[in-house]
Amino acid sequence: MSLEIIILFCIIITVIFLFALEVFPVDKIAFFIMVSLLLAGFISPEEAISGFSSPATITVLALMIIAIGLENNGVIDWLANGMKKLKGLPLFLMVPVFMFIAGSISAFINTTAVVLVFVKIIDELSDKYDIPESKLLLPISFAGIIGGSCTLMGTSTNLIVNAVAIERGVERFSFFEFTWLGAIFLVITIITVSILIGFLPRKRKSDISTDYDLDEFITKGIINQDSGLIGKNINEVFGSEAEDIEVIRLKRKGIVNDHPGKYTTMKEGDQLLLRCSIEQLLKLKDSGDIVIIKNSDKKNDELFEGNPDIMEDDIQLVEILMLPNSPLIGKSIKTVGWYDLHGASPLAIRKRRNLRNPGRRIFDKQSDDIELRVGDRLLVEVTNSDLRELQKMDDISILKQHQDINITTKYKRNISLGILLLVIGLSAFSIFPILKSALIGCFLMIFLKCIDLGKIYSQVNWQIIFLLAGMIPLGVAMSNTGADQWISENLLRLFDDKSNLIVIGLLFLVTMFLSGFISNNATAIIIAPIAITIAVNLNQDPKPFILAVLFASNFSFFTPVGYQTNTIIYGMGIYRFRHFFLIGGILSIVLWITASFLLSGQL
Repeated sequence: MSLEIIILFCIIITVIFLFALEVFPVDKIAFFIMVSLLLAGFISPEEAISGFSSPATITVLALMIIAIGLENNGVIDWLANGMKKLKGLPLFLMVPVFMFIAGSISAFINTTAVVLVFVKIIDELSDKYDIPESKLLLPISFAGIIGGSCTLMGTSTNLIVNAVAIERGVERFSFFEFTWLGAIFLVITIITVSILIGFLPRKRKSDISTDYDLDEFITKGIINQDSGLIGKNINEVFGSEAEDIEVIRLKRKGIVNDHPGKYTTMKEGDQLLLRCSIEQLLKLKDSGDIVIIKNSDKKNDELFEGNPDIMEDDIQLVEILMLPNSPLIGKSIKTVGWYDLHGASPLAIRKRRNLRNPGRRIFDKQSDDIELRVGDRLLVEVTNSDLRELQKMDDISILKQHQDINITTKYKRNISLGILLLVIGLSAFSIFPILKSALIGCFLMIFLKCIDLGKIYSQVNWQIIFLLAGMIPLGVAMSNTGADQWISENLLRLFDDKSNLIVIGLLFLVTMFLSGFISNNATAIIIAPIAITIAVNLNQDPKPFILAVLFASNFSFFTPVGYQTNTIIYGMGIYRFRHFFLIGGILSIVLWITASFLLSGQL
């Protein structure tokens, strides 16, 4: 072993520890890799930055942009919204159905985005129908991971492995080339996890809604004389496209209906007390069909409606937390004045969950004015200039500033979905490579105004891009120093006279174990060149070896840190490490054995 290889291995071991211990963010680790390899003389300056121009990196960036457009325009919500109709299924059927749908969607859309949407859906089902989310969230995460491994665009790891293969002279993978294997793994995962859900806890999360913005606001609106809602019933308006809006009180000519039926016809002047998300609140506000009732301060109206110097971009939504001794305590949306909020306009209230008295009413029996109490949140509309004054107020805390809230439309949703299908079609039928197809999709997203560049810059996960750009030179360094050849030669001695089943099985096992502690992308970049070299030296078709790395890198089940969705689920306080180790460990063993037989059979 040469000194160069020893130094390179020291860098790799250091990187693995940095990833596993999460000492620094992944983008900082990526820069460490580039600089250390450059200073060691293993790569040239051009090779150090080659990751930024790698087809894999650009493809991942392009697909991220498309995924942002899909998410912002409600495509993911629309695809998953039908899940609420499955609330009547028994749990032993609900788990596999949820897993199948989540896995299928994740094959084409970013897995993390899909899982977060399902988190919201499962939270709503749990609140309304007492469905234990602890029995669903971990299975959904596992299914999303498997689903992402089914197609070439399903996850960035697949694209990285494909790029490494192309650089090493291996024929590129087609879009659905390994989908049949992924489908088998998905079915096995659904069956295995469905059998093992008895080991999962049956309890509610600690506070998922706080971390993932799943709580809803309560606001009050009045149907104006020109409203298009007049003559329609509640179910027609709020029962289909806007399922996350609930009419909790209707007041007509002084008569209060605390439980308006879904077939109640709405009339001019009806006052509605609504529970809804921020996105739906803004839709209602912009539609003009319902006037959101604010306070009657004329100065407030002049501020937002009569001042031509205030542009729409100067106004943002801010959440204010009510602290003890706040002068706003005891006031409602109607009674909070312009001077109370230094020019901000209140829109809605998010009530704190009362753990001591959960049955307490959120509004008075005689009045639907909801009073602010300690721990409540007030959603206000404020200009950028007045926000500075608002921040000076005592006994309140500004929790969130909601910028770039997306108001989706059916047109944009359908266009975004059409762009996704176009990208899939162009790549699946080999009309264009995946990179070219993805860039076309990005152009159409921007050109058709489904997403703007400002949102792209703010919403793209640049850590992933820098991670890929930093890790790719590591593969170049392994080739330049001969480290990959040295590893493969020593492994060949270990594999001497061993069957293809043993060789593929060991490669799969080592890769899967490594991916449990460091990112799947990092694992793929380190192991893929070694796998290709082993295949070449064994005079075998390299594709089964490459697929072993591809799938094993994705299969991070036995720890909560190997894959982002597992980390998200673990952070909700529902599961402990042992749940991942037990169920994920059993699943990993089953998939390892299955994959070893299937992939070795391709040789």
